[in-house]
Amino acid sequence: MVGLKPSSIPVTPGVQILSAGTAACFADLITFPLDTSKVRLQIQGEATRSSEVGVPKSIKYRGVWGTIRTIVRTEGPRSLYNGLVAGLQRQMIFASIRIGLYDSVKQLYTGQNGNTGMVVRLLAGCTTGALAVLVAQPTDVVKVRFQAQVNLRGVTKRYHGTLQAYKSIAREEGFRGLWKGTFPNIARNAIVNCSELVTYDIIKEAILRENLLTDNFPCHFLSAFGAGFCATVAASPVDVVKTRYMNSAPGHYKSALNCAWKMLSNEGPTAFYKGFLPSYLRLGSWNVIMFVTYEQLQRAMMIVKQSYDRAA
Repeated sequence: MVGLKPSSIPVTPGVQILSAGTAACFADLITFPLDTSKVRLQIQGEATRSSEVGVPKSIKYRGVWGTIRTIVRTEGPRSLYNGLVAGLQRQMIFASIRIGLYDSVKQLYTGQNGNTGMVVRLLAGCTTGALAVLVAQPTDVVKVRFQAQVNLRGVTKRYHGTLQAYKSIAREEGFRGLWKGTFPNIARNAIVNCSELVTYDIIKEAILRENLLTDNFPCHFLSAFGAGFCATVAASPVDVVKTRYMNSAPGHYKSALNCAWKMLSNEGPTAFYKGFLPSYLRLGSWNVIMFVTYEQLQRAMMIVKQSYDRAA
């Protein structure tokens, strides 16, 4: 058996919440350059005025690794981690809710009959995904804007620090600016949560039911890999709209639907899958790292908890 053994007693909600937030932060630290690459590709071609997106017209991004190389060459390697502080703040809040509370909400909807069918799983995924967005949206707005911002001489920066960004957005756009793109983000995360958590649940259960693997690292790896692919395919169109709308200058789009319509009219349907490869590389690798770490952290924390309870 690879890794720690499953806990002999049910994992507590507190352990699930803390494990989910910590595992998500660890996954973000490793995959953040891919996320930055995805954001730059998604906003490319968005506006006619470079000041609206912060990327000079002379800079063209081509593919995942081409975008990363261009960022490193023109701005330096540190720019790959623009917005990391806001990203970690986001994951500690966001993942703790959408992943850490998933099992608890699933049990709540199941009630006394104990039947966790597809509908219950989907409802639980939508609920925790929407709740997480409502709480963590300001951190996502700041993260996206930092990732879209280039670090070049002669180019005016919109933001110089995480706290300054929160204050600047609230002052210039009102508190509504901090929750800009909430509805497309709720739609995206309802899709991501359902396709990600539910798919992970189903694949893992199928593997264990057929005795293909034991409940440990290889099983978690395969389940997370499949969940990442399904989530990327389902959520990519909404993700592109969300990124562009949150990064846009005030008044550039009337609404998220207006943003989607302009994308379709000006760039065609393929615009909704801009940055698909970095999205998959990022979301696929993020899922593998996060779920494997999450499962092991839960078990490690339960061992510590049981040892503490026995000592007390």
